[in-house]
Amino acid sequence: MAEGLILVVLEQLTSIINKQERQLVKLGVVVKKEEVETLTRNFRAIQGVLKDAEERQVKDDSVRFWLDRLKDVSYEVEHVLDEWNTESLLLQIEQEGGDAPVATMNNVSPCIPAPFFCSGQVSRVDFSIDFAGKIQILNETLAIIAADRHNYNFQYTKSGGIEQIERQKSTSFVDKTFGRVDEEQLLVNMLLSESSQEAGTTPAVISIVGMGGIGKTTLAQLAYNDERVKANFTKRIWVCVSDPFDEINIAKAIIAGLDGGVNSISNDLETLSQCIRKCIARQKFLLVLDDVWNQDNRKWEKLRLPLENGTIGSKIIVTTRKDEVAMMMGAPDKMINLKVLSDENCWLLFRQIALANRKQDECKIFEPIGKEIVKKCKGLPLVAKTLGGLMRYKKTKKQWQDVLSDKIWELEVVEQQVFQPLLLSYYDLSPMIKRCLLYCVIFPKDHKIEKNILIELWMSQGYLSLVRKKEKTMIDIGELYFDNLVMRSFFQELEKDEIGNIKYCKMHDIVHDFLQFLTKDECSIVGAKGGEEKIELPAGNKYRHLTITFAGKGPFSVSFDNCKSLRTITGFDCKITSLGNPELILQLKYVRTLNLTNNLLEEVPKEVGGLVHLRYLDLSHNWGLKKLPDTLCNLVNLQILRLEECRRLEELPEDMGKLTNLRHLHVRVCVRLKLPKTIGRLTSVETLDWVNIWGHDDVIDNNEAVFKLSDLRNMDHLKGTLWICLKGKGQLKDAASDADRAKLVNKKHLLSLWLEFWDPDDGSSMIQEEILSALQPNPNLESLEIWNYSGTTLCPYWMKNMNNLTRLEFHICGVCEVVPLSVLGNLGSLETLNFYYTDKVKKVEFENSTSSSSLEQVLFPSLKHLMFDWMFEWEEWSDLDQESDCVAMPFLSTLEISYCSKLKALPQFLRKTQLQELTIYESEILSQSCKNTQGKEWPPNILIDNETVQKDGVWIQQE
Repeated sequence: MAEGLILVVLEQLTSIINKQERQLVKLGVVVKKEEVETLTRNFRAIQGVLKDAEERQVKDDSVRFWLDRLKDVSYEVEHVLDEWNTESLLLQIEQEGGDAPVATMNNVSPCIPAPFFCSGQVSRVDFSIDFAGKIQILNETLAIIAADRHNYNFQYTKSGGIEQIERQKSTSFVDKTFGRVDEEQLLVNMLLSESSQEAGTTPAVISIVGMGGIGKTTLAQLAYNDERVKANFTKRIWVCVSDPFDEINIAKAIIAGLDGGVNSISNDLETLSQCIRKCIARQKFLLVLDDVWNQDNRKWEKLRLPLENGTIGSKIIVTTRKDEVAMMMGAPDKMINLKVLSDENCWLLFRQIALANRKQDECKIFEPIGKEIVKKCKGLPLVAKTLGGLMRYKKTKKQWQDVLSDKIWELEVVEQQVFQPLLLSYYDLSPMIKRCLLYCVIFPKDHKIEKNILIELWMSQGYLSLVRKKEKTMIDIGELYFDNLVMRSFFQELEKDEIGNIKYCKMHDIVHDFLQFLTKDECSIVGAKGGEEKIELPAGNKYRHLTITFAGKGPFSVSFDNCKSLRTITGFDCKITSLGNPELILQLKYVRTLNLTNNLLEEVPKEVGGLVHLRYLDLSHNWGLKKLPDTLCNLVNLQILRLEECRRLEELPEDMGKLTNLRHLHVRVCVRLKLPKTIGRLTSVETLDWVNIWGHDDVIDNNEAVFKLSDLRNMDHLKGTLWICLKGKGQLKDAASDADRAKLVNKKHLLSLWLEFWDPDDGSSMIQEEILSALQPNPNLESLEIWNYSGTTLCPYWMKNMNNLTRLEFHICGVCEVVPLSVLGNLGSLETLNFYYTDKVKKVEFENSTSSSSLEQVLFPSLKHLMFDWMFEWEEWSDLDQESDCVAMPFLSTLEISYCSKLKALPQFLRKTQLQELTIYESEILSQSCKNTQGKEWPPNILIDNETVQKDGVWIQQE
């Protein structure tokens, strides 16, 4: 973790030296440039030994102590530089003609530096002296730590260092396993297959992917030793690859497997390649490359080319923890992703080892305790084997019970045998991604982690600022880091949104235990006992990140007297009603992340404005919260503000425009919120997910101070989802003109747009049509939903140009009587089309569908899912013109029709689609028509009124 921390500090120091020297003079900071350069040199000297130190600290307490000292001073340097950056930002605000955020000194704790709250020459002088003094003291401290590094004989390295870790080499001999019957059969079938599709690919590559300890090697051993597989190949070779990827040694191992010896072989790769080509000629071989890490395609190509000399049907099995390795080495459709075992199979594996050679009476005594121990395995075969080996030599019931009640992961055998494979995966990460992974320990076990929130949390801690380029935002960097961790199986149980992007994930419990093992001195999860009882943290701790769980209904009651260096405070399953004593807040001098979501807060005290290092504030799902204090605008470093589903929140402070670092403002389902007009000044904001646009009558007293559609005009960096909720009640003044000035067409990074209109009044249809026409989005948009629309024309003119749109939905659009499918049919990327509660629609038709082109016209060429719901007046779904050259919905897979009681029949063109599933619900006439035909002209799977009437093409007789 120290590696990533020092990289960030060095980046900040370099910024001061190269870019901010003039700003130091403006601030009146009397600090010698040489002091900053010396600090930088000392950090760079230490940087060269950090990889070795990070690996040795696991077993060497003295190295861990040295690293702790280094981390302490590094954090202090980062805090001092952050203070300087904040002061610089306040000066910039003043110079641009605005007033710097101000708080009265009476409300400021002595532990919060005065320069953050007042301006003027006196405070600048005080800041100058304080800053220069701190830099000098830190320099002296760091110099001592840098000198001490020589006492440990650290190895200097520029890369990896993973090879220093002792790795257990695998062999082809199979170990006993349970619960992999399906995976084994799938793998064997792949090995025996010689389909025509594979005829041109020799050898075909099959990848087994999964986290450390999940059984990849064992599965490969099972298939390798299968009698059918043995008979299918003339040569079988097993090579344990590991890291580093040494082409010479791997080539020698392949030759040894082919002819039994390499004594006379040189170390020249070309010579080895020629030898492989000769040995493998006319051979149908199976090669297992176990535990591959390297994803350099050039190295793989050097080995792959001579292997192409084998005969058709030759195969290569690759086991790896990294998806990108599997994709680089072979076809994605030949990939087996291993999942965890069931508790039952874990028990069978554990029992075979732990209860071996015991009498039956003994087994009955130990079995109940053993099954409880097995639950700690969480489906990992390696852990079941490790614990089984541990219990094999425990002779008494008490000894078994002691292991069950012990903190199991503090046992040395578990650390050595279970955590070592995870350490290998951990050390393979870059320094910054390591920090991101370690931070995930703040979540309780089995917590469903929202990807976007996780990335914003990383951002708040400064983990994403490195290697930032103009074309990439910090969120872009965070997504790359997240994908990297997914590919290495640190995250699992992935859930995706309607567009197919990962939205949620979880960590395996053993991964969580592993992260706790690495961060036990910096991160703490404290379970509150509820009520008024104060949470006391141990004296002398160095916690940087604190998670509080199950705090009962009442004030926030934590003593931070012993924890002045916290950077994160987050709560889960808490019911906090207030933040308690204001002095408590002001103790949190360095906190960057404050998460108080899902509590019972009704008020946020003004002292929160003193948390000047704060980057992330989450107050979401506090339904009683009505307003935020004006001092919130003192938080000039704030990057993320989350207020989702604060349903009573009515307003934000007027000076929000001063939060120039704010990038993400989440106010989804804040149904009463009136955004201040100053939000429009924040032209760098990337997330503004919900905008209420109020009519004149709703904000009659301060209409000019409230955010309007036109205030979106300069916010061209908006990304993700934007929901515009028009609350006009027929009184939206100049709404169409404002909509045009919003310039949604310029917001090329928006992926999803929701447009919700007010409930229609008499005469409002034309106004809504004008607004919808003016709200033309950028063609990059992927998802569009329209709600409560009362215009007579369902599709505006710009709809036909939305060529990247994959999802389109209409909700409660109650005036239009005809759905013109042909207008939407040319949306080439559209995969999902849904109509909900369009209750005035009488006809769905393909109008003007005759093609004027000599080529066949395909309407809805990508559509897979179609739904019609709550369309009470719908009577007819017209067919394609028989004389036209049109083809419609050729790849349609699912069709759902619900509460369409007047619809009589489906069009004939559906018979030419690839429709697989038809669902009909509460649509009596159509349901009866389907039953009368007994499915002869229908798709293979039909569900009518929650009953399956046809499955896989077979009609099921109903009783």
